[in-house]
Amino acid sequence: MSASWVARPEERRDIPVVRAIEMAAFSTPAEADLVDALRDSPAWIQGLSYVAERDGLVAAHALLTRCHIGGVPALALAPCAVLPAHQRQGAGTAAIEGALAAARDLGESLVLVLGHPSYYPRFGFVPASLYGVRAPFDVPDEAMMALVLDDSGRVPGGTIAYPAPFGVLV
Repeated sequence: MSASWVARPEERRDIPVVRAIEMAAFSTPAEADLVDALRDSPAWIQGLSYVAERDGLVAAHALLTRCHIGGVPALALAPCAVLPAHQRQGAGTAAIEGALAAARDLGESLVLVLGHPSYYPRFGFVPASLYGVRAPFDVPDEAMMALVLDDSGRVPGGTIAYPAPFGVLV
């Protein structure tokens, strides 16, 4: 029996592997290009790009970068990708859980994700609208989600300002 997936921060040697994962998981290079652009932007936070590996194979990637809500810092979880041959085996979950734990350790308080409403609640995400948070574009309410990592303060409400590489104007 194979060992479970191990999540760890992306290392320099992982950059081409992460690009290959993003290219394999999506039908266009947009997500891979986004990761590359974010890596070279002020939104990049060292230690919040996570991969999951098992038996020497890196099969999943999850990225948290800086965004803002009404000028208050938050994190955007995007993109997340798993090699197609390794989907539904826990690799994506391991990468996301690793990234979220690292964000908590860094003292981050809020993570936002636009994703499948049947997938992200397993990590504690709830509709962002419960906090008065909204996307800067039309999206189904249940798909824009938030996860409070530190509930000691007030969650800011307002429209999400994504970093420039996302190409979303507020």
